[in-house]
Amino acid sequence: MRQAQKKVMVLGAGTIGVVVACLLSEHEDYEDYEDYEDYEDYEDYEDYEDYEIILADRDDKALDVWSKGQANFHTVHLNVTDSDALRLCLSEHALHGVISALPFYCNCAVARIANELQIAYFDLSEDVAIAQYIHSLSTKQPTPFVPQCGLAPGFISIVANDLMGEFEVLETVKLRVGALPINPNNALKYSLTWSTEGLINEYCNPCYGLEEGQVVTLLPFEGYETIELDGLLYEAFNTSGGLGTLAETYKGRVKTMNYKTLRYPGHCEKMQFMMNDLKLKEDRRMLKRILENAIPKTLRDVVLIYVSVTGKQQGELFEKNYANKIYPRIIVNKSCSAIQVTTAASVCAITDLVLQHSARYQGFIPQECFNLNEVLENRFGQFFGVQHRPPGLL
Repeated sequence: MRQAQKKVMVLGAGTIGVVVACLLSEHEDYEDYEDYEDYEDYEDYEDYEDYEIILADRDDKALDVWSKGQANFHTVHLNVTDSDALRLCLSEHALHGVISALPFYCNCAVARIANELQIAYFDLSEDVAIAQYIHSLSTKQPTPFVPQCGLAPGFISIVANDLMGEFEVLETVKLRVGALPINPNNALKYSLTWSTEGLINEYCNPCYGLEEGQVVTLLPFEGYETIELDGLLYEAFNTSGGLGTLAETYKGRVKTMNYKTLRYPGHCEKMQFMMNDLKLKEDRRMLKRILENAIPKTLRDVVLIYVSVTGKQQGELFEKNYANKIYPRIIVNKSCSAIQVTTAASVCAITDLVLQHSARYQGFIPQECFNLNEVLENRFGQFFGVQHRPPGLL
């Protein structure tokens, strides 16, 4: 009864790409099928297929770690900046899908070639311009193109869309996400938990939201506010890309909508000094060197997800919220940070849903097209279940 495997290539053996490859190739739920004597007892059995995973990167050292029997996926050397080599690699493996876990500026080339070869495309980018390019590229195409499959944009867009569906009239929608060290110990109260290029992109690029129902451009670091979650105080401010396509989807239907990043108090002021007063936003390479030289990485982080929707139900004003904290955990015998868990689980769940139901998903697919319950019930989406802090994380 088992259907054929889906072959998927993950591009980028970095912080997130490796976890994506591990999850898709060795997720523990795959073994659960053996527990059923009669497969009919498990109604979703035929919807779940195993994957054959290929992890590609130009860093031989990164790949070498995973090519010596430490993981249940294949590795291949590939320089994605070489378009001919990329096209050849994608075509010769007869792929069902390709997931880009590369820096955002690499995604246009990957999407273009995936379009040529009619391979389902997924990425983690928060970059607005790249998402718009992919939208134009995939118009009226049967092949699914799903950018922005990470945490924000990505999972938070699905949560917000689900909450908004419970209202007759929508007033205000707030999306807030933060990936923070559990024990901050530097002046910025921050650790590099994911892509430095992506972080800088969020801090430098224009932000978008809805005001009076119309799409407006907002400045990064503006819109400062404080918010308390579980008794702890955080600050929030505008950053780029977190809304994904929600503003365009809901313009004219929501009075106010915005996305802000959560940080510990004091971070915003210091980053504004670096970006604006020291003019480091005009020299992103220098800013990247400074951040990576001064701010340590950590696996001991926490991801905060908060969505608030205010509107009218049966003529009365109501507010509904979603709040979650996700901590590090072990995945396939590997210690993973909370941002690795949430980002990888999100793109894996979306990839799984799209490839298992190919007739349902075609062309450009914004994140708000996905049903929250389907995502949470998916074998990968289950990582978003509300967690308690693991022992040892003080």
